[in-house]
Amino acid sequence: MEIGTENDTESGAAVSVEDGARGATGGGAAVERLLDAVRAGRDRQVPKLLEPLDAAARKEALGRLKALRAEVRTWDWKRGQEASRIRRGLYVAGAGCHTGAAAAATWLAGGDMLGWELKDATPVLAVLADRDPAWLADVAGRLAKRRNVAESAYELIRGLVVRSGCPVPATDGYVLGWTRKVTDKRLLERLRADPQTPALVAHALSMGETPDRMTWSVGPEAPTHWPTAITTLVAEGVLDRAAVVDLCASRLLRGGRVRDLRFPLEVLRLLAPTGEELRERVPDWIGMAADAPSPVAGYAQEVLAGLAAEGALPAGALAEMTGAVLFRTEKKLVRAQLTLVGKVLARERGAAGELLPAVAEAFGHEDTGVQERALKLVGRYVSAVDAEVRAELAEAAGLLGPAHRRAAVELFGDALGAADAGPYEEILPPVPGPEPVAPAAATVGVLVEELVAKGLMEDPVAFERALDGLVRHAHRDRAAVAEAVREAFPTGVWETPHHFTHHPHGIHVVLASLLGLVKRSVIDVHRAEVPDRDSCSHEGLSGVLEARLWEAAALVGTDGPPFLLATPTLHTGGIDPAVLVERLRAYRDAGVEPAPVDLAQALVRVLRADPSAGRAAGEAAALGTPAGLRLAAWLRDEDALGATVRFFPRGARQFSGKWWLVDRTVVEFGKRAVVREEFPPAFHWLGGAGRATPQRCHHWTGDRAQWASVLPADREVLAACLLPAMAHSVDGDQRGTTEPLTALAEAGGPVGRAVHLALAFGLGCLDSDDRLRAVDALLVLASRGELNARALGAELAWLVAEGSLKPNRLADAVRTASATGAYGTVWAVLEAMLPEPLGAEKPVRGLGELLAVAADCVERCGARGEVAGLDAVASARGSSQLVAQAKRLLNALRQEADQPLTETA
Repeated sequence: MEIGTENDTESGAAVSVEDGARGATGGGAAVERLLDAVRAGRDRQVPKLLEPLDAAARKEALGRLKALRAEVRTWDWKRGQEASRIRRGLYVAGAGCHTGAAAAATWLAGGDMLGWELKDATPVLAVLADRDPAWLADVAGRLAKRRNVAESAYELIRGLVVRSGCPVPATDGYVLGWTRKVTDKRLLERLRADPQTPALVAHALSMGETPDRMTWSVGPEAPTHWPTAITTLVAEGVLDRAAVVDLCASRLLRGGRVRDLRFPLEVLRLLAPTGEELRERVPDWIGMAADAPSPVAGYAQEVLAGLAAEGALPAGALAEMTGAVLFRTEKKLVRAQLTLVGKVLARERGAAGELLPAVAEAFGHEDTGVQERALKLVGRYVSAVDAEVRAELAEAAGLLGPAHRRAAVELFGDALGAADAGPYEEILPPVPGPEPVAPAAATVGVLVEELVAKGLMEDPVAFERALDGLVRHAHRDRAAVAEAVREAFPTGVWETPHHFTHHPHGIHVVLASLLGLVKRSVIDVHRAEVPDRDSCSHEGLSGVLEARLWEAAALVGTDGPPFLLATPTLHTGGIDPAVLVERLRAYRDAGVEPAPVDLAQALVRVLRADPSAGRAAGEAAALGTPAGLRLAAWLRDEDALGATVRFFPRGARQFSGKWWLVDRTVVEFGKRAVVREEFPPAFHWLGGAGRATPQRCHHWTGDRAQWASVLPADREVLAACLLPAMAHSVDGDQRGTTEPLTALAEAGGPVGRAVHLALAFGLGCLDSDDRLRAVDALLVLASRGELNARALGAELAWLVAEGSLKPNRLADAVRTASATGAYGTVWAVLEAMLPEPLGAEKPVRGLGELLAVAADCVERCGARGEVAGLDAVASARGSSQLVAQAKRLLNALRQEADQPLTETA
């Protein structure tokens, strides 16, 4: 039969003798048989059982199916397997009973219905076999637009597309499902035989986030290597070459993460565009060279350099490219660009008028070595330009650092403006002010929006507000919150046996507990857990968060806490002492006892160094409650928490009692009886309950976004927790290890060796983004007057001397810091750091780069003095960068007294 919209009149099909005559009785019996099959999870029998049902019977069945679906949603975890079986039948039967495309698509896209993976779409396609092609196309389009649904239900959508004959729904979700289906050893064969390949490849090449399978790190010879497969299909004519080249170039021009650009870049390299194809896209290559990530910019630079060598790149285009590339920070690209311009000028001296003003952009580059190369290039060809261009170049030369002032004067003479003779002014970022945390969501609707937000667990403030809001609203009206959560979240996975047995899965364990989907015995077991004495500090930090989640899971929606004590009042995770006193007062007045973990986290978060702490301690004691007395004692304890860090020599192997360990960082937490005796087990490690042994763990990628907010009042302790992983990151492949550093710099408590060590390791990290975060933390501490530059320099000295920190990475970091205007701060650090590597028996590789940064800082801030070991290096023979920069630094430190003096703002 033909089924149209929900309001269409439908004629029923004839019913077999076995099913009885059509009518209330026969239809009712058929509906019962259908419902029995659904309850039994016999989804493959559903299509046959639907055949005898007319429109009225299907409408009746649909109402009962909806009621059964709602009932299954309320079941707890004990009936998880039964619920999964029933949902398979519900999925098929509901699809067959819906007559409207929109309603059918909504049913098929239900989160609870797709909690299980739709591996076989045959039953659903069977119940929809007699629908109009336009109807099928409508459903397919609606499903394809929902990314997660399209990925999970790819087989179903594809079946609908084939049966309806509609255009391929090239959406992100559909492409993701497609790549999952075809990526195996027969990839090329599958793509060649699939008529949808051209449309889906085109969409994949334009996606903002490239599908994972297309970025797998396999060699070109591997059968699952997508770029090779695409190139082969282009050669065979299955894919249009011009279209693929256009798509790759367009995607690279749009930019994005390196991970997402790797696929189109590799396809383009394998296609090896012809000269004509390259010349047609010169503006695109220039755009990539200017703004794309380094690998893409490097490719674009290679392409343009090749065109320039052939004489196919106009001087104007080369000038535009040069001005853009010289603004980049990657020295390799900048130097290659200057070399390229030099080659072109050697061949076409008449292009100097267009090219040299672009080269002059490098006069303001942060690297004085780049400035020098640019100045020499300009000096070589300045005679070929007219007076107007020469004046423009002279004006640009005012951006050169003091080291190149004399050479610029010799080149431009009086045309060069006079140097600024004013006093030096240190530029540091504004001192970050406290950012208050907004109150919890006022309504259940807003709360649910916050709970479903992407990346909730990656934002400590958002997570804390959502958790507190959940506890508050569930305390007032558990049924309303439970219903809203049930509607907003796909609960199927929560009902899976053992889903929460080993891990709370973030705030989901609290939500699932609210719905009765977590066995109470599981919650109780986790609440009673005692951390292993050999656990690392990362496990300790994550363990605090997990203990809070399990406790919240036990208490949410009960008559217990009306709100959480540990919710931060500041963005750092800290709690205002006066606010915590008022929270405890509200607990006392309501006759509520604090939850142990919640109270412990609140105590650890309260800002003991806040000026209001003394007064708050008196008010807390006056409450007359055990919790108030604990808060008062905690606020008055000046040495509540502490940690020390020890390092074994690099490469040393230490015996732990069980095995030899190659890690050398030992964190020892101070013995604090009050923590071990009065706090829950999850906090005992902070009181020195663990064993202090060298550890290299594998927990760095856990809940690290939340770690800094666990200890916002004790940054020395927090820094000690972070150090083992940070020490490993300077010569390992870890990324993101410095993510907590900004929060560390803004946290409370004294700044000691652990914080300076964390900064030192951060400045020497392998990853440039990690180093940049360390620079930000350094500048924040300096602006707050909390940076001990000599202490940081001393830590950097021994780390460089033993080979833990590579001078070139450190130079990149401190150069970035100084370029913000903090030349005096950076020099103070380097002044304390340089004597040890300068006095080394063998020249330290990369030390010349550090000396270049130091010389630039001294030249700009006007510092004077002596650095041990500098004379000996500066007087050595040779013209290496080390010797040249040592001489430059020595000369800068010995300038005459009439040079500008330092003045800090």
